[in-house]
Amino acid sequence: MKITFLGAAKTVTGSCYLVEAAGCRFFVDCGLFQGNSKEVLLNKEPFPINPADLDFVLLTHAHIDHSGRIPKLYKDGFGGTIYSTNATKDLCGIMLPDSGYIQESEAEWLNRKRKRAGKHPVEPVYTYQDALDCLKLFEGIKYGADTELKNGIHFRFRNGGHILGASIIELWIPDEGREVKVVFSGDLGNNGIPIMKDPETIDSADYLLIESTYADRVHKDKNHETERFVNIINETLEKGGNVIIPSFAVGRTQEVIYELNKHKERYSANITEMLFKTPVIIDSPLAISATQVFRNNLECFDEEATEYLRNGDNPLDFPGLVFTRTADESKALNTVKESMIIISASGMCEAGRIKHHLKHNLWRPESTILFVGYQAEGTLGRRLLDGAKKVKIFGEEINVMARIEMIEGLSGHADKEGLFEWIDAFKKKPSKIYIVHGEKKTMSEFALEINAKYGIPAVVPGRGDICSTGAEKSFEKAAPSKPLAAYKKAVITELLENIKESLDSTGEELRDEISGEEMAEYADMVITGLRDMKKMIERFRTVSSGQVKKSRRTR
Repeated sequence: MKITFLGAAKTVTGSCYLVEAAGCRFFVDCGLFQGNSKEVLLNKEPFPINPADLDFVLLTHAHIDHSGRIPKLYKDGFGGTIYSTNATKDLCGIMLPDSGYIQESEAEWLNRKRKRAGKHPVEPVYTYQDALDCLKLFEGIKYGADTELKNGIHFRFRNGGHILGASIIELWIPDEGREVKVVFSGDLGNNGIPIMKDPETIDSADYLLIESTYADRVHKDKNHETERFVNIINETLEKGGNVIIPSFAVGRTQEVIYELNKHKERYSANITEMLFKTPVIIDSPLAISATQVFRNNLECFDEEATEYLRNGDNPLDFPGLVFTRTADESKALNTVKESMIIISASGMCEAGRIKHHLKHNLWRPESTILFVGYQAEGTLGRRLLDGAKKVKIFGEEINVMARIEMIEGLSGHADKEGLFEWIDAFKKKPSKIYIVHGEKKTMSEFALEINAKYGIPAVVPGRGDICSTGAEKSFEKAAPSKPLAAYKKAVITELLENIKESLDSTGEELRDEISGEEMAEYADMVITGLRDMKKMIERFRTVSSGQVKKSRRTR
């Protein structure tokens, strides 16, 4: 058996693993890369195997960083079956076409710029129609059902507790006269999150691939964070501002609705009356459709949410909850003078309607941007959390004056304690653990802690690395690849944007905050560094200018 790590390897997004065993080749997950521009470029790269040669795909859950390249896989020739839970199948039915629409829209916007510059147009990664067409390949499987695949390979979905339909995969593979069990954690849920059941525990594994998104921290107390969530909202409303919640259309949006519903019912719990009178706007067509999928899969809810249902209350609905579907309805929100709570996608602020709401609220000191989910490196959301003083949205530079907050209690990912508790529950521990779906530093530290705690070898694979079992048991590092010119260009562009933001912010601090005495110790070093940077940029501009002139002569 061989497993090749194609995504979520020393990075958080793009989950994809190629398994070759028992005469079969198949993917576990096939997700989009998200975040900085050099990661996003990977989405257009061809798959390392002809998609037509794949037998099937096993999908852990519907989030785009796990499912979002399935339409490209289909477009490039894949015609096998995609196995998922029933709820994941339903969610992919709305999320993948939405992703196709975004791919087309971004390509159309880019091509308008390229046309003006006399450049050839680019193709979208896939289209809305590609996404619609690939849905016919999905087959829904119930949790706990042992499903035969091919040549003795069989698998079982277990509840991952991350979002509706999320699963852990137990996979059994014939391997040189014995049966090997591989467990893919998928994204593990945080115990006690709203609506969802806690992740199921697993008895045994020979090999484990485990996510590590929050493996470097312990989430704050859930009750304390819920109280802080409501207090932040109330404090913002009392100042006359808006609460803008960038939220993932699937998972976090529904959990925020649930939490607000609970607190609207607890009027006696020292909640101000203002919260009851403030409209809560769900401004995302995808989130609206996903909320309906949640309502149609109530059997997946935990005991608390089920109790609401027994009492005749829908935990995903309450008076004052408003859904906006059209672009005109969304634009109209930014003309309203009264305070609102606006929940809008995308959760990392990289696309969608949330960017319009940020443009209209980031400069307002009375407003609050309230994050409730993970923000990948390189995203606008991450820059805001890291304290950016200025950001560029739709080409316009915006001063960040709004209050920026993060609530970890609603995170859909297990923290360090949750991950270790889940590993502890294995009666037969894996012989090797592969750390995936995390930031490099977090993964390395998590691997060391696993090895120290259990004495189990823990490996942090890179993209293209291969693990083999059986007589040829090994771990092969991928050969270094030469970065594409487009990749290098994206890196340079991103660094220049980040440097510009840092320089603007530093300039503001120099003028307004930092005294001459504080600066004196570092002045010479800063001056030397800035002069070197200036020379390097001038050299780069000279080279670029020469290439442009050469290109024009050869046309």
